[in-house]
Amino acid sequence: MRILVLGGTAFLSAEIARQAVATGHDVTCLARGTSASPPDGVTWVRGDRTAGAAAFAEIDGRWDEVVDVSRDPVQARVALDVLGPSAAHWTFVSSCSVYADHSLPGADESAALLEPLPVGQPGTPETYGESKSAIEHMTLAAVGEKAHIVRAGLIGGPGDGTDRYGYWPARFAANNDPVLVPDIPDDATQIIDVRDLAAWILQSAQVGLTGTYNALGDVVPFKDYLAGSQRVSGTAAGPTSAQDVVRADEDWLAGQGVEYWSGPDSLPLWLPAGHEGFQARSNQAARERGMVLRPWQETLSATLEDEKQKGLNRDRKAGLSRDTEQRLVALWRHEKR
Repeated sequence: MRILVLGGTAFLSAEIARQAVATGHDVTCLARGTSASPPDGVTWVRGDRTAGAAAFAEIDGRWDEVVDVSRDPVQARVALDVLGPSAAHWTFVSSCSVYADHSLPGADESAALLEPLPVGQPGTPETYGESKSAIEHMTLAAVGEKAHIVRAGLIGGPGDGTDRYGYWPARFAANNDPVLVPDIPDDATQIIDVRDLAAWILQSAQVGLTGTYNALGDVVPFKDYLAGSQRVSGTAAGPTSAQDVVRADEDWLAGQGVEYWSGPDSLPLWLPAGHEGFQARSNQAARERGMVLRPWQETLSATLEDEKQKGLNRDRKAGLSRDTEQRLVALWRHEKR
């Protein structure tokens, strides 16, 4: 296939390009390349999509597949206008953040969506879900008969730059100090390995799959994910373990200013009330259409190896700093003794 990836330098888009080259496809990446270069073997067209249609000046010919991971509706609209007529198949990587209600576990693709951003309004981090919803609407309107809408959940695995899924295995592996965790043993986690997601996107393009699908991993209880993180780091819980796990109440953590989900001073994968379905949506439709998932433990092991290469004690985008964690552990123990 002749494949055009709009991006190709970051996490998922880079993995799509990498796998496509490895399987013999003719791959072009349109990217600025300001932070990284596309994988070896692709044709790299340098372009900045903020320039509008001019960014595509060097892109010509017909494409068997176009992959867009954009979060900006204005940029997505231009790509559809310029490239839509010459594309045989179009994949838009959306997000489960488009859903309006995150409280119901097991919800499928028929669940209600957020209202899309108004036409012409650029996306912002605060309007991520509305932006993706808008791009879904315009993609279906422009190339609906050849569109594959991929609603991804949390993507993990090697190369993840968000520091979320890798926080816990890296934390257990970093040192033997007590580890502060939210007391949410039965809460759901749901991560898809970036390699599995990229493989399914390419497989779907080859067979011409169209429609909208949740591309998600299987649900894993937080207690199992945490135990798995301990195992891969060599600090499994038990009578001989030298590492304490300090389980703190959710309300107490929130009262101390600990953030949910991601970002500085957060405990990754922990979610507030009302988000019981955020990491527990149905992936059945995609499974039935060929999406194959490796065991989550394999993703966890690969993630820890990636974390080790980056540095276990580096400054992170998500999680608690060592000083903050130690302060909170001491305070929790003092208050609960």
